[in-house]
Amino acid sequence: MTSAEKDQVVIFDTTLRDGEQSPGASMTLEEKLQVAEILDTMGVNVIEAGFPIASNGDFEAVCEIAKRSDKSIIAGLARAIPADIDRAGEAIRHAKQGRIHTFVSTSPIHLQYQMKKNEEEVLEIISKTVSQARNLIDDIEWSAMDATRTPIEYLCRCVEAAIAAGATTINLPDTVGYAVPSEYQEMFEQIIARVPNADKAVFSAHCHDDLGLAVANSIAAVAGGARQVECTINGLGERAGNAALEEVVMAMRTRSDVLPYTCSVEPIYMTRASKLVSAVSSFPVQYNKAIVGKNAFAHESGIHQDGMLKNAETYEIMRPEDVGVKATSLVMGKHSGRHAFKDKLTELGYELGDNALQEAFRRFKELADRKKNVYDEDIEALVEDEIAIQGENVKVIALTVIAGTGGPQKAILTMDVDGKHETREANGDGPVDATFNAIKAIWPHEATLQLYQVNAVTEGTDAQAEVSVRLEEGDKIATGKGADTDTLVASARAYVAALNKLKIRNERKVNVEDSVVG
Repeated sequence: MTSAEKDQVVIFDTTLRDGEQSPGASMTLEEKLQVAEILDTMGVNVIEAGFPIASNGDFEAVCEIAKRSDKSIIAGLARAIPADIDRAGEAIRHAKQGRIHTFVSTSPIHLQYQMKKNEEEVLEIISKTVSQARNLIDDIEWSAMDATRTPIEYLCRCVEAAIAAGATTINLPDTVGYAVPSEYQEMFEQIIARVPNADKAVFSAHCHDDLGLAVANSIAAVAGGARQVECTINGLGERAGNAALEEVVMAMRTRSDVLPYTCSVEPIYMTRASKLVSAVSSFPVQYNKAIVGKNAFAHESGIHQDGMLKNAETYEIMRPEDVGVKATSLVMGKHSGRHAFKDKLTELGYELGDNALQEAFRRFKELADRKKNVYDEDIEALVEDEIAIQGENVKVIALTVIAGTGGPQKAILTMDVDGKHETREANGDGPVDATFNAIKAIWPHEATLQLYQVNAVTEGTDAQAEVSVRLEEGDKIATGKGADTDTLVASARAYVAALNKLKIRNERKVNVEDSVVG
């Protein structure tokens, strides 16, 4: 192996598996295919496409992604259970390059309370299940769930057994986000030094962000000898999320003086990928998010602006265009044509089909008639809202609300339900309550409202409102977003978007417990 190959870091993206497990982030098959396509295009080495035995929907998604992938290795997750491994092998069999990723708990607390097995029993499980997977395919990844809380001596034994059984990648995840960089790096150094057959496998890091250390821990693991990093777009993931792909890649690229590692990911696609994942998951990206946040390359301070005008490097350590952000902004208005609008969408990182483009342009012209200035943020909110409602069976068509001090407030709502228009009116304790009651009259449900949040997309009294809604029904949670200059219309769209997601989740037949890596 050459020096360059030794310093090459494999980027393993688990947005479609670990990321989708975030409550409310469930994606449709079409959405997963869109995300997989951009991951493949941007040069991600391994795409973990799902947990095939979890549901028929997950199995179908992994199969379709495996068939369509061009460059990326497609991985399917499996617990250390024979049926899981067989199902994962079936799902990836059409991939040009496939991988089975199997895992088992190793920490004392997991063995006692979750596995209810002793150390020797788990070692036997590792040997049997990794061997089973290796008989199906050559590329096998094995993960020690809760590795960072596992005694080093026992972890060494587990790793040695997995490699002996045929594992080619060893993942040592910080499942609960407990580690700090120095100890995570030391763990990798010790394992690689102490396990006799360690040279026969690539070591991988999978970090969660419970203490805000996921990216730092991932980079520390690479310094300790890991040559694969598992991450997600926007850091999407359970609890506080995963290590953010864009941050890991740009840290290595920007600080190559102290991080002499390379990877195959093309950063120019990062902003586009971030916007797509945010739109399909209904998880907004925080404004000050590193690399892809709205304010990542924004400067308001007079001192900063002065420095930027003299030399951009005074306050920017990366070029915005390198990650797909345009440094300049074209003001759009009611006199802009379709061609200019399409160019602006391309500049902002969106590619819409003809029907979606036509509808987005219509809504843009309506918005431009109501607003003096239409900013990039307005267009982003409008298009993300349009992406969110594509494929929905139920849509908001028209809304009239009667409100004021006289009361009671009344909403008259028309919705498209499976191609048929239905109109209802309902009263409520305020215009928002009346609107939501009207939705429930058309679409009866048992979901309860857990979050209702309104943000202004831009400044001014004519700003678009971006509404986020979180609904809970039983053990399922879904979020929805809507944008419009009319806050009530945006609210209705957000509520209906969340209901559509719940409907999709209810239709998925989950047949295993929600047990996962990291």
